[in-house]
Amino acid sequence: MTAPTVQSTSLATRRGRLTLALLCALAFLDFVDASIVNVALPDIRKDLHFSVQGLQWVPSGYLLTYGGFMLLGGRLADLFGRRRVLLTGIVLIGVSSLAGGFAGDAGLLVGARLAQGLGAALMLPSALSILTTTFTEGSERHTALGVWGGMAGLASAVGVFLGGVLTEGPGWRWVMFVNPLACALVLPAVLRLIPGDRRRARLANFDMVGSVLVTGGMLLLVFALVKAPDQGWGAGRTIAELAGAAVLLATFLINEQRNRNPLLPLSIFRVKGLAAANVTGLIAFAGMLAMFFFLTLYMQNVLTYSPIETGAAYLPLTLGVGISAGVSSQLVGRVGTRPLMIGGALIAAGGLYYLSRIPVDGSYLTDLLPGLMIVSFGLGSVFVGVTTAANAGVPADKAGLAAALLNSAQQVGGALGLAIFSAVATSRTNHLLTTHASLPTALTSGFHRALLTGAVFLLAAALIALRTTNTRGDTEQPPVAESVPVDADTQEVST
Repeated sequence: MTAPTVQSTSLATRRGRLTLALLCALAFLDFVDASIVNVALPDIRKDLHFSVQGLQWVPSGYLLTYGGFMLLGGRLADLFGRRRVLLTGIVLIGVSSLAGGFAGDAGLLVGARLAQGLGAALMLPSALSILTTTFTEGSERHTALGVWGGMAGLASAVGVFLGGVLTEGPGWRWVMFVNPLACALVLPAVLRLIPGDRRRARLANFDMVGSVLVTGGMLLLVFALVKAPDQGWGAGRTIAELAGAAVLLATFLINEQRNRNPLLPLSIFRVKGLAAANVTGLIAFAGMLAMFFFLTLYMQNVLTYSPIETGAAYLPLTLGVGISAGVSSQLVGRVGTRPLMIGGALIAAGGLYYLSRIPVDGSYLTDLLPGLMIVSFGLGSVFVGVTTAANAGVPADKAGLAAALLNSAQQVGGALGLAIFSAVATSRTNHLLTTHASLPTALTSGFHRALLTGAVFLLAAALIALRTTNTRGDTEQPPVAESVPVDADTQEVST
């Protein structure tokens, strides 16, 4: 059977530029949902009568299903059509966000956030795999991955700002209502710009056992990491949850080795440098997420910033990330990904170390802004380098899987980082409170420890990056000896 000719979309054309803008807008929408609710949490708690313990599930519910279903979403995109899965994710995000905006009680809002995370897990790997299979050569690929790589840092900062503006303006419900509006805008663009694709596998060939095992294992792992700071790392429940996740994921790997049509073809790890790039992203994302979380708490609880002031404090960081990502995307073809990951992680570690010295009576201009700008230059380089390295050399029929692996690593890294750093900060704060230190002093000291631990994680990411392949984003790779089974009536030959 002859493969159909696929016309490569070029950034030199208007359609190519619009396609890249659309895919990055979709990435921004997913990433921003992880941070936009944080500033609004006090208002949400007051309005919907959340308990202190229950409130954490507003941000954590999204993280749970986002990380838990990511691998399944990426593989579904490869097997059943990327545009089809992408559209499903967009619709799910729009509908669940609308329900969350109208939520009259805590349970409905948490349910909406869980559904949002599932929609994002379908949407993000589909969008990234469309990008990597559309822009495949040279400078176009570097530019496309560079722009995408800068989205995570930009969205995290912009999300906090938008959350503050909306909370102090029309109210916290608009933190949820912006998604349906955004989804309504991007749906027609997806239908117009993204080519349709036929599914490549029949449901009978789908690895249902593998999908249940990996989704269950990832859900339990993220859940355990989210709950660990409250339950305690040594608590029997935490240990049981982590052990259960390990058993499920180990059983999943055994199933994949034996299954003729695995959900996760383990041969993808033969792509040189892919595993090391994903681990680098996991550790780096854990360290960087600590900055946004603990600095937001510091500004609001110690410096008594308003939500909008807290959000505005991150705006210079967005400029730095944009500059760093743009420069890094041009450097990939010259120096490769390894120097970008190592250099970016070291720069970001230096910025976090600077921020770990924040005083109780801190000044934005002298104590926060310099550290934020240092981190921003490193953050852009790390994400461009990791995104490029984790997708280089991946066969087109596994692009969705590679995208899902990268984003799963980042989400697990975020959950792991917050669990560890929250425990570090809480332990230090509680210790000082028992010695009758003031609350601002105790909180700030806890934030010091958490941010310093984040800097150590970024140093570790730089060391791990030494083991990555110094790719320049080339797509050439020896063929992976594993393919999706062909159904003569429905199969579209991978290109």
